[in-house]
Amino acid sequence: MSERWWPAPAKLNLLLHVTARRDDGYHDLQTVFQLLDWGDELKFDITADPNIERVSGPAAIPPDDDLCVHAARLLQRVTGVRRGVRIHLRKRTPMGGGLGGGSSDAATALLVLDRLWETRLGAGRLCQLGLDLGSDVPVFVQGSSAWAEGRGERLTPLELPERWYLIIHPGVAVGTREIFQAPELTRNSPIITIRAASAALALGGGARNDCEPVVRSRFAQVAAALEWLAKRAEAHLSGTGSCIFAAFAKAADAERVAAQVPDEWTSYVARGVNRSPLAAALATWC
Repeated sequence: MSERWWPAPAKLNLLLHVTARRDDGYHDLQTVFQLLDWGDELKFDITADPNIERVSGPAAIPPDDDLCVHAARLLQRVTGVRRGVRIHLRKRTPMGGGLGGGSSDAATALLVLDRLWETRLGAGRLCQLGLDLGSDVPVFVQGSSAWAEGRGERLTPLELPERWYLIIHPGVAVGTREIFQAPELTRNSPIITIRAASAALALGGGARNDCEPVVRSRFAQVAAALEWLAKRAEAHLSGTGSCIFAAFAKAADAERVAAQVPDEWTSYVARGVNRSPLAAALATWC
């Protein structure tokens, strides 16, 4: 049994370009993942029997639909391990927010259970498994902020400037599938280089997201939040979700704007990190 709570950090997409539609139904992307020092937490109680269950977590997500449960079952099936696990999940990231909460939960399950079950697949193989669970899972397994291409699995670690982020959830969930299937989504953005992306991000902490016009037009709550934040800072959408963000050099500046957020929305202030809190925790775990 492990009494330790393990971090499952959230992420922001500082830019998101959709460059092509693929034959397999996915899209080719270019994006920058910024990891945060804030997110969900998981605890794992290893059992002698092979049952895998989530014993605590958000009521809105049935346990059998939870990606952390899917991850545990996938690892068990691939490795043939005979032990099981009881998973506790403290959910902080909003569903459908574009912060990668479910994917990060799955990555934390893969990495920690690889240790607790002594399956020893390592990060490279776990990244491959994670891609079967979701396109964002590999970046959380790799454990660093990154430039990503392909579905999001071709990762190049990045050292991003330290910034604080105000994140606003306008109270609505946005489904990834709906946005990527939208006929009005632009799917022909020119391919750019890491250097060009870094130059764009240096101007304000965020750059173009091809999904933003689609989300804005379909979800009035998101459009209203973007308009509100844009009057106070440079506002951006994260991924294909409903959360918006702005970057600040100081935590106090982010907190000052957070204090003005209307009561009907939820705000968070988090620090951008180049190394995942989970990677740091695993590195010091004997």
